[in-house]
Amino acid sequence: MYLETIYMLSKERAIVRAIDICEHRGVSKPSVSRAVGILKNGGYIECGEDGGLTLTALGLEVAEKMYERHTVLTDYLISLGVDKETATEDACKIEHVISAATFEAIKNNLK
Repeated sequence: MYLETIYMLSKERAIVRAIDICEHRGVSKPSVSRAVGILKNGGYIECGEDGGLTLTALGLEVAEKMYERHTVLTDYLISLGVDKETATEDACKIEHVISAATFEAIKNNLK
């Protein structure tokens, strides 16, 4: 979820900092610091001297896939009559467990 958050925030602002993630996700600074360390060690993000967080090529690839899953699932649930807030929350949960085959079927169904 942190990669997706960095991706979304980077579309809105030039520099994404840990505090931006805290505010957007409603999580504590220690939680974000821990996640940033894990993502940095995994090669998903880089931390600039200015405190900015940047997705690496690998991080961007993962974040784009997650963002696509989230938006497609949200749209699908809304098309079924689920209100936007609930659809967004449920899509966030579903995107982590849905199989690739099921996701592709939903995507094709929306086309």
